[in-house]
Amino acid sequence: MSLSSPFIRRPVATTLLNLSIILGGAVAYTMLPVSPLPQVDFPTILVSASLPGASPETMASSVATPLERQFGRIAAVTEMSSSSSLGLTSITLQFDLDRNIDAAARDVQAAINAARGYLPANLPTNPNYRKVNPSDSPILILSLTSSSLNKGEMYDAASTVMAQMLSQVEGVGQVVVGGGALPAVRVELNPSMLSRYGIGLEQVRTAIAATNSNTPKGQVSVQNQRWEIGANDQLLKAVDYSPLIIVNRNGAPVRIRDVGVARDSVENIRTAGYVNGKPAVMVIIFRQPGANIIDTVDGVRAVLPRATAAIGL
Repeated sequence: MSLSSPFIRRPVATTLLNLSIILGGAVAYTMLPVSPLPQVDFPTILVSASLPGASPETMASSVATPLERQFGRIAAVTEMSSSSSLGLTSITLQFDLDRNIDAAARDVQAAINAARGYLPANLPTNPNYRKVNPSDSPILILSLTSSSLNKGEMYDAASTVMAQMLSQVEGVGQVVVGGGALPAVRVELNPSMLSRYGIGLEQVRTAIAATNSNTPKGQVSVQNQRWEIGANDQLLKAVDYSPLIIVNRNGAPVRIRDVGVARDSVENIRTAGYVNGKPAVMVIIFRQPGANIIDTVDGVRAVLPRATAAIGL
């Protein structure tokens, strides 16, 4: 018996089956998405470098230019664009469609290392890269609130614990923490008092830097025994900064509290985030080019209970 025999013996059932297939196809046709171009994810890498206080012109000439010269030597780069602003440079590299994103990232890291000698010596950190397309929208935005931690502590926990754990999820290209800043001590100086004692701002900065360092202190040796000195000069609270001596005038020390006030605060007081009226820190997640959004979000959600428990929210 051939495959077509049942359909020949039952013409009515065959006709109804054909009509149902045609009807189903007509209904599905109206639900098909319409797009003028296919959805294509180009392998894209975003490189960023920061130099606090530098003008856009300085960032473009001293930071962006050396990096672009090295990136131009990477194979299969189809497009390169850069943007420089106050203290920040961003360079976007786009590669051929058949270029492996992980191999391209290794080439980018090698180019960054090669350009390090041409970058400013006072660059606080090496340029870093992310396998993310800056034109993409975030796939997930998380908000962190807490009744036991202040905003600075929440931001610290989010950037040092949660962001690191979420970055390891397959498909995540970049995790940006916003809505706050890291904890810091801010020293507000009184210009009139500085002028009275003849103290410049650079003297205050030097005094604070000299008395707030985490460097080896040496050792004490007696015959065959040796003891390491474990003192730590780092100051973490405003109360420790107030008695710092800046200079001596007329045989008396001039301290921070004599010319200003030290306060426990955050690095950037002009950044804020709120959720339902409560202070919050935002964790913004971007995907890698070509990663499945649903699988990536599911992976992030699976990690969230462990990340939340780690930071104690």
